Amino acid sequence: MDNVFFVLSKLAWIFLSPGNLLLITFILGSLLVLFKAYGLAKALLIPNALVAGLVLAYPVGDWLIQPLEQRFSVPAELPQQIDGIIVLGGGEDLKRSLSWNVAELGLGGDRYIAAKKLADLYPDTPVIFSGGSGSIQLQNTGSEGEIAARLFADMGLNPTRLILESESRNTYENFRNLQPITRPGARYILITSAFHMPRSVGIARQFGMEAIPYPVDYRSNSAALRRVDFDLFDHLKALEAGWREWIGLTVYYWTHKTNEWLPKPIEKLSPL
Repeated sequence: MDNVFFVLSKLAWIFLSPGNLLLITFILGSLLVLFKAYGLAKALLIPNALVAGLVLAYPVGDWLIQPLEQRFSVPAELPQQIDGIIVLGGGEDLKRSLSWNVAELGLGGDRYIAAKKLADLYPDTPVIFSGGSGSIQLQNTGSEGEIAARLFADMGLNPTRLILESESRNTYENFRNLQPITRPGARYILITSAFHMPRSVGIARQFGMEAIPYPVDYRSNSAALRRVDFDLFDHLKALEAGWREWIGLTVYYWTHKTNEWLPKPIEKLSPL
């Protein structure tokens, strides 16, 4: 069943991705023009052009992603003792790493920087990496853990502190596969992208894990810096991630992978 869920989620995203939707609609509208279905073509192309122009000119994705990024904050005060630092995969660029045989960071590379910072703060604490390939085409490469190990080694982390889990293909599998590695009742700091933190926390709670959120990799702009700038690539970084995450939260809730649609911070951590 997990394999079906994984494949369907990837196929669905082909048609749900905002960037893909704009291009698919444009292609379909252009084909309709070729077949002289002008009325239907106009009905598709005019709204599509208006939406594309808006996305090009202004970071509308900020409105979508910012509520997710604001849901959890870096703790104002960290506990004196923790049992581990969990880093969810996604900070590495798997395709470029495999293409050039180097350990390349992607947009979520802040996850590694935060992990090293916390590893220095808690020098006797293990660092647990969980992440495999989220691509249908790049399964069973066995490289995600190797890339993580190389990145952490380059950053000066002692390899004996690193625990690798590189079979996970999505966030649910991250926490399912961490069950044999983690201990019930233990306390872990959880590092992932800020927009991804609500879903991650919800799944962690579903598995009975107490995770202290440590969000990184923010994609939105503050209201003071949000302006017309005609930077399509930058705008899509927030729009794609935010839209995908809201879909993910909804689907995970419907399929009972979490028991909260939009998890919220707990008021007080349980004592160790």
